[in-house]
Order: sequence, then structure tokens, then C-alpha cells
Amino acid sequence: MRIRPLAVDVLIAAALTSVAVLLGPEAARQGQHSLDATAYALVVLVHLPLVLRSRAPVVVCCLVHGTWLVYITAGYWPVVCSFGPMLAVYTVASLRPSRISVPCAALMGATWIYAGAVNHTDSWPSVVGQAVVYPAVLWRFGVVARHLAELTRQLRREQAERARREVAEERGRIARELHDVVAHHMSVISVQTGLARFVFDTDRQMTRTALDTIDATGREALEELRRMLLVLRADDDGAPAGPMPGLARLDEMAARVRAGGVPVSLTAEGTPRALAPGVDLCAYRVVQEALTNVVKHAPGARAEVRLRYEPHQVTVSVTDDGEGVIPDRVGTDGGHGLLGMRERAKLYGGQISIGPQEQGGFAVRLTLPTSARAAVQGDDAAT
Repeated sequence: MRIRPLAVDVLIAAALTSVAVLLGPEAARQGQHSLDATAYALVVLVHLPLVLRSRAPVVVCCLVHGTWLVYITAGYWPVVCSFGPMLAVYTVASLRPSRISVPCAALMGATWIYAGAVNHTDSWPSVVGQAVVYPAVLWRFGVVARHLAELTRQLRREQAERARREVAEERGRIARELHDVVAHHMSVISVQTGLARFVFDTDRQMTRTALDTIDATGREALEELRRMLLVLRADDDGAPAGPMPGLARLDEMAARVRAGGVPVSLTAEGTPRALAPGVDLCAYRVVQEALTNVVKHAPGARAEVRLRYEPHQVTVSVTDDGEGVIPDRVGTDGGHGLLGMRERAKLYGGQISIGPQEQGGFAVRLTLPTSARAAVQGDDAAT
């Protein structure tokens, strides 16, 4: 249970008042005037404003020192009421800038010297030393506390800003995953739906095949969404998540796109090997997005997917023989598809080129490092 600052100040003021009252009888043994009812009333009045020290530190400091001056002028032992002014000076230094706290510390030193003059002290070096050292030490402690509080607030702001950035990055990652999953599967489903509607009355077998493709594609989309949600929830409840798709499933993707009416050839070079999960998923998603664009924006085109394993990198390319540059293809769809491919490549230190080919058609080429250097992010290249 957290105690409120006002309650803490009340307790501190009560504790200091109790200490001062208990110290009162010591005045007679120090050769000072014994404290009477008036003196004890002034003791209470000196410490009472400390209840509001956090809310109005400068005003409280002035009130405490003013009442302390009355107490000293009446001829009572100054030490009894010195705790309140000390705490007031510390509070001002911990909450206010130096241009305000230094005069408050000087006020305490001047009051201490005044007390020595009123009591006709014979040890002025000691009084002057105390008038300098006590306020200086309390001021310094207060300044250190203020700096620590400022650093704490700055750290909290930086943590909050970091948390906001992480949330934004996570939202972007989720948006890319949703786009890659939904856009690809929905494109295939849309093409197959149009085909089924066109041949519904003339070719029942083709209609059935189209419906089977829609069913299989929908199931796969749901499975990928379920897997993605499990991954996102894994840190919260430890739910087991199956492996995300990778290059080993390019055959399935190619078959699905062929069913959508786009002839796709798949060629693999080099010795297949296991890749880091992030690199594997990145390459898979880029191929998926590139084929989705062929289905959506290059009807009637043929697509070719090439996969090449090299000692320290893996390269995938998707080319087609469509109509070349299509404005809707390279600049719309909110830019999420092309932007997502570039962001994925940059995240894993790869290079990607996206654009039309000289001989016609469109090409996407991605190179991802697979060695320890993959941790170094590289700049993506767009041509």
C-alpha cells in the first residue's frame, strides 16, 4: 500500500516536533533559559508548517524561519527548534532550482549567526562554522536528491517512449503478417470464385475443382492466422505454436497459385539447408507477396520462382512475363506489399530489388545473408 506524500509529511512533522519537545529539558542543563509554555507553543508553530513542505516549500521555509526568529529573539535555546529549519532548507533544495534554494540556505546561516549574537556566545568560530557547514551540507543533499528525481523522471519518459516504439513496431509486424497471409490467399480465392461462377452451368468438374481449391486455400489461410496468433500469444500464456511457413513449403505455394490460374515454375539450385526461422520466413513471405501481385495485377502471365542456396546467403527471385510496369501494381494497395518486402529485407540484413524488366514483365529479387553476419542490417536496394 502506497502512503500519500501528505501523510508522510504529517508523520515527519510530528516526529520532529516530538524530538524538539523531548530536547526541551536539556536547555536548562546547557545553561540556557528553561522552556516554558510559550516556548513549547513556538516549538509547535515552527514545525507545524512542515506538513505542507512538499506543496509550498519556499513559503514553508520562510514561515519556519520567521517563527524560529521569534523563538530565538525570546531568548530560548536555538538548538531545540533547529530541526524544522534544516528540513525546510533541504526540501527547497530538492524541489526548486539553485537560484531559489541558495538564498534559503543563506537565510538559515544568517539566522544561526543571529542566534549566536542574541545568546552572547563566546565561541564565534564555532557558530560561524556551523552557520556555513550545516546549510551547505543540507543544500547539497537537496540538490543531489533533485538531480536523482530528474534522472528518474527522464528514465521513465525514455522507457515510456521505448514502449511506444516497440508497440508501433509490433503493430507494423502484425500488419505485415496479416497482409501477407490475407492478401495472398484471398487473391487465389477471388480468382477461383470468378472461375467457378463463369463455368458453373457449363463445366461442373471445373466448378468442383475451383471450389475444392477455395476450400483448401481458405483452410490454409485460417491455419496460418491461427499459427500467427499463437506466436503472438506465446509470451503471454506459453501457448505452443507450430513452425511458421518457410522455403520448404514453396511447392505448396506454387501449386496453390497454379490452381489460381497462373502457371508457375519452381527451380532450386544448390544444397538445401536449414535456415534461421526469421530468414526462412522472410524469404517465404517475399515470394508469397510477389506471386500474389502476379495473380492480382498480371492476369495471363507466367511466373518463375528461382531459389539458390549459396555458402553464406540464399537468393530467391520471382519473375513474370506480364505487361511490365502497371501503375496499380507498383504504387497502390496502400504500398503495404512492396513496403513490407523492403522492410523484411532490411530487418534481416538483406538486399532486394523490385521493378520492371527490360524485356518485359516484372521481377523481385531478394538476397539474404545466412552466416553470422546476418545480424548486421543492410540497406535495401530498389531498382
